[in-house]
Amino acid sequence: MAVHKTGESVAKLLGIDPDEVEHSVPANLRQRATEAIAPHDPFFETDPEVKEWILEHIPSRHDILPYLASFFPFAAWIRRYNTRWLVGDIVAGITLGLVVVPQALSYALLANLSPEYGLYTSFTGASLYWLFGTSKDIAIGATAVVSLLVGKTGDKVTAEHGDEFSREQIAKTQAFLAGCVLLLFGLFRLDWIIEFIPHVAISAFVTGAAITITLSQVPTLLGITGINSKGPAYEVFINVCKGLPRVHLDAAIGLSALILLSLIKWACEHMAKRQPKRARMWNMLCSLRLTFTILLYTLISFLVHIGLTAESSRFRILGTIPRGFTRAGPPTFDTKLISAIAPDLPATIIVLIIEHIAIGKSFARLNGYTVVPSQELVSIAFTNLTGPFVGAYASTGSFGGSAILSKAGVRTPLAGIFNGCILVLALYALTSVLYYIPMASLSALIIHAVVNLITSPEHVYHSWLMSPFDALIYFCGVFVSIFTSLEDGIYTTVALSIAVMLVRVARTQARFMGKIDIHRHSQTQQKKMTAAASTPSPPSSSSSSPLSRPVIDVRPAFLPLDRHDGSNPALKVEAPMPGVFIYRFSEGFNYINQAQHMDHLISTITSETRRTCQPVYAHPGDRPWNEPVPVLTTKLFQEDSGDNPEDKLPTLKAVVFDFSAVNNLDTGAAEGLAIVRDQLDEWAYPDPVEYHFAAVTNRWARRALAVAGFGRPSKYEFGLEKEWDPVYSVAEKGGLHWPLASSLSVSDSHENAMPGIPRAVATKTVAADIKTAHGSEQTLVGLAAANTIPSGLAAVHGIDRPNFHIDLAAAVESCLHSLDRRCGRPSTVSRAGVLGLAIDSEGDDTT
Repeated sequence: MAVHKTGESVAKLLGIDPDEVEHSVPANLRQRATEAIAPHDPFFETDPEVKEWILEHIPSRHDILPYLASFFPFAAWIRRYNTRWLVGDIVAGITLGLVVVPQALSYALLANLSPEYGLYTSFTGASLYWLFGTSKDIAIGATAVVSLLVGKTGDKVTAEHGDEFSREQIAKTQAFLAGCVLLLFGLFRLDWIIEFIPHVAISAFVTGAAITITLSQVPTLLGITGINSKGPAYEVFINVCKGLPRVHLDAAIGLSALILLSLIKWACEHMAKRQPKRARMWNMLCSLRLTFTILLYTLISFLVHIGLTAESSRFRILGTIPRGFTRAGPPTFDTKLISAIAPDLPATIIVLIIEHIAIGKSFARLNGYTVVPSQELVSIAFTNLTGPFVGAYASTGSFGGSAILSKAGVRTPLAGIFNGCILVLALYALTSVLYYIPMASLSALIIHAVVNLITSPEHVYHSWLMSPFDALIYFCGVFVSIFTSLEDGIYTTVALSIAVMLVRVARTQARFMGKIDIHRHSQTQQKKMTAAASTPSPPSSSSSSPLSRPVIDVRPAFLPLDRHDGSNPALKVEAPMPGVFIYRFSEGFNYINQAQHMDHLISTITSETRRTCQPVYAHPGDRPWNEPVPVLTTKLFQEDSGDNPEDKLPTLKAVVFDFSAVNNLDTGAAEGLAIVRDQLDEWAYPDPVEYHFAAVTNRWARRALAVAGFGRPSKYEFGLEKEWDPVYSVAEKGGLHWPLASSLSVSDSHENAMPGIPRAVATKTVAADIKTAHGSEQTLVGLAAANTIPSGLAAVHGIDRPNFHIDLAAAVESCLHSLDRRCGRPSTVSRAGVLGLAIDSEGDDTT
């Protein structure tokens, strides 16, 4: 109470009237609204407050424990772990480990690091993901795209600072910084920011990265030396073409390995189709093709290099790999290094998020479960935070590794533990074998893995059919990635996508709608109607009886008057009444597009109606400079030409706004509507203009419109001598906060609703419940006057704002009912329509 009084004192001191909106509301509005809706229960909506919004976004003490428990999803399934799950995880984990070893070695070379760093990176993801992840299929580790970005960052920092920082320091610090940012995203549940990155940007980036990686590996594949493979893709391609005369023996290893990988993949896929019952076996053999190829060429390399030193090798080999985790240590927190890495950090984070979330969602849909994006961000955050301490660089979900896990029949995320065991085995027991791996075979493995990431022409063509703008953005992103850098490519596609979205919002095409009667048709119903029509009526029955005639359901629908929506142009669509306009917002309504909407409204309405009272000026010079001479351009209401065509135009009577596509309303949009209302009121003066709103589902939007002066009847409408008769939508009660007594009817037709209780007592009981629910006796005035109490129906929305309607049909009905009453005509709205009730063809009452 003291806070409220203090607020009022401060408001008065600043010249603010907190009750300004209430001053424009008629004093007896609630009383008359209650009378108008009797005998049904009234309802008065309370506007949302800033305090309520803050409380909704502040977790309560009951939310803290579930919030903390959500960071460890393994606790929900680890207690149910069983032997069958264990067998599936062991098989899948070992299969993945055999594939990851050669992949990790090759990806580390792509990052300009020693091969063992790839093993460290994949080991960290495999050993930690099961603690934090929500997907059984995701395999976290070194990936081609991230490795390429890490290598480019290292090149950039080395070019700026020379040998001041090693490649290892750069990569480990980059991973740790990315982990810090990802952890913040996960802790504050900011995964929704990912949605700002469109799919077209992801496709363009992955395609550009695949082409760049492929071209960067061609020199190693062919054994061509002296080529800077880290430059723009087009430069690498030109230099490779110039260096073809310098092809070395490595080309035989690389090209044959690439062909062998492709043949094994084709053969396994072909056999899987021919033998569906053995598809799983063939898929597993297809997954192991990488391991088989590397082992084969390692054996060949060992046989070729027996007795030779590393300097006299026939072709380039991997060389010595340190045993164990010899590169363990903390990242470097030098401010100079951090500032050098910072410009490339956003692109790295975007790629880490895109790859991981896209892979997780894809396999979740495929296998029938859901992933939690914010928790997935936590999982890769911890992987990148702890990985640098054992020598790892940035890691994320691997599409190839995840596909292997899924096809191998993985059961839980615990399969990563067995994958990690294979990596540890390789680090401690297989380093002497890894020494002889040909570098060209690793390049073949990389090329074979990333070529499949290129977006297929068929997919691009489908994108063109669905959205030509997206296809153009895709090509722009690919070209920028190839001719400049991957970072520029992803920034370009995201910027273009956001720009297109903003242009669409700013230039949204709203429509003026017309009314059409829709008849429901089905073959069964048609046969029943035909049979009923052909059956002679009994002599005793009346031909006018409703039960003897087939019932055809008719409901109103609304289509654009300009007919640019692709509907049948032969249908008759017209305004519900001359001078009544229905305006539908198509893609939201906000400060960006409000000016266009307002111009569209004013120009169309003023061109299709005439002023109620044309201003008369004694001299042309008396006309204001901003008031043009009226020019007749009728579009919506075409009339026969006469001596005075302007007299054929209707006057403005009402505007119905369809807010079904509007979720929020900002200050600019609300004020724009208020300005339009003032201009249209002046245009129609002295006649009033009614403003009705349909499907305003957001409470804050209704509050904004109410503050702008909408929703309530105008003073003219409310002050009519005739009975004020608004149209309300009512429905059956039975939801939350439903007083039991007020749901019982004690009218003459429901004498047994409260057996044993006199009618007067029952009436008082119900009245007391309503008084308790609404906290005021004013709501009972209308009930007492009508000598009745509420029925089992209640208002859907606040009855003191009768111009807010549940849908467009209700808004148009209410508008026409009010206009008919104002003009003294019988209402065209049935009582069923007024109460929001309908009877379907089977005779069931529906609300």
